[in-house]
Amino acid sequence: MAQVNLKKVSKIFPGDVKVVNNVSLWVENKEFIVLVGPSGCGKSTTLRMIAGLEDISEGEIFIGDRKVNSVPAKDRDIAMVFQNYALYPHMTVFENMSFGLRLKHYPKSEITERVNEAADILGIKRLLNRRPKELSGGERQRVAVGRAIVRKPRVFLFDEPLSNLDAKLRTQMRTEIHKLHIRLQTTMIYVTHDQIEAMTMGDRIAVMREGILQQVADPITVYDHPKNKFVAGFIGSPPMNFMNGRIIKKDGRLYFDEGKIAVKIVENMLSKLNPYVGKEIIFGIRSEDIYDKLFVSEAPPENIVRVNCEVIEPMGSEVYLYLNTGKHTFIARVGAHNKPRLNEDMDLVFDMSKVHFFDKDTEGTVI
Repeated sequence: MAQVNLKKVSKIFPGDVKVVNNVSLWVENKEFIVLVGPSGCGKSTTLRMIAGLEDISEGEIFIGDRKVNSVPAKDRDIAMVFQNYALYPHMTVFENMSFGLRLKHYPKSEITERVNEAADILGIKRLLNRRPKELSGGERQRVAVGRAIVRKPRVFLFDEPLSNLDAKLRTQMRTEIHKLHIRLQTTMIYVTHDQIEAMTMGDRIAVMREGILQQVADPITVYDHPKNKFVAGFIGSPPMNFMNGRIIKKDGRLYFDEGKIAVKIVENMLSKLNPYVGKEIIFGIRSEDIYDKLFVSEAPPENIVRVNCEVIEPMGSEVYLYLNTGKHTFIARVGAHNKPRLNEDMDLVFDMSKVHFFDKDTEGTVI
């Protein structure tokens, strides 16, 4: 079994700088889990501790049933794919892919068989006699992955492997790595700062911020039910819109009052929001849950808001509208057929069944 278990793991650098803070994470056998967060959040350091490339300051790491805190990287039965590929420039693709096996004195026939098998999987068999300088960025990345595959490790570790590729190739390689996981049925831990990669690739996502694990769940759960304002704002493109305001009571009904606009709270949110009446709160709504009133057949009057359209950004099949209430700016993502006039007021409808509220002080999710 190749499950990975982190128990209260921390990494403290000189000067008492805690870059990874008390992280506990269970990775199932054959699971693909993605560590995601902004630069400097500790995700790569966490990966390097699993790999044995960084010492653990506190806590324990298990690979399978074996505690590996003091086990050298070469004896952990893992393979790591780096951001910069780390290929030997003077070696051919075949020699790069077989290097680890040759160091362990595998028979030549088995080395050839494993390299050819990995090259077939990745579609790079025609490149085996070339050197890295003769390859494109995507081909180099495939070679780096192939070098990991030939070792048949218990766990694959990926440290932002696609960040040096252009957008089109990055999308293609995301698909290739996802298919590779399905084919190999091996545990994979993948680090990225790109939340789109996280959403499209992982069985589960582990969101990190300033060394602390914020939330671990499947992508849809993280998107629909973020644990706090940070997760809600980090996962999603465009990011979730936030507005500061108050919960007010009027004519026996609850409203969120932003100062310039007010919208009615739906029935199933009342019990959670009643304690916040008269208090400040953070309102969150995703861009796809905001509609142009002209294209909505029926809209409750209390959910209609008037805003100014400051920027129109065509994206092909959809349009991003950058809007202003007079107090807050936010983004709506609407269909390409929506053509509002720039710098003019327009009426929008908020889908209040899909909004989120966060505590002003803790930034934890209220609902």
